[in-house]
Amino acid sequence: MQIKPYSYPITGTLMKLLLEADPDSKAVDAYLKDARVFVASQQAEPVGIAVLQTSEDRAELKNIAVCQHHRGQGLAKQLIVTVKQAASQLGYSSLHVGTGNSSLSQLALYQKCGFRMECIRKDFFSTYPQPIYENGIRCLDLVMLRAPL
Repeated sequence: MQIKPYSYPITGTLMKLLLEADPDSKAVDAYLKDARVFVASQQAEPVGIAVLQTSEDRAELKNIAVCQHHRGQGLAKQLIVTVKQAASQLGYSSLHVGTGNSSLSQLALYQKCGFRMECIRKDFFSTYPQPIYENGIRCLDLVMLRAPL
């Protein structure tokens, strides 16, 4: 498995992965414009993706997704390590990530990777075009987490 920085354009396969993690295509298109993308490949086939967005004072993991048949093998953790290293090399002291209140496995993953809950943005997902349900829970709130680098 190789994880490397990726140059545009975003292929259909990669966009499909990104939309699994964030179903709002307009939001995905907006944050891809000024982000660093990392792709995990196996035998030249993309199997995972992570997006790092930076600003003057903040580094954020905006999106991370792994193909269904590669989940549970530690690939998401490897992608997070790669993004953390990139953010640290750019001079950031912490990395932020947000996920839905209903994203139970993602909340567990981020905490296993050293993130701590920072704040909740109530009703963040209430404006999405289609309601999101995970684990039998309506996704309404954005849970923000932060990890020191």
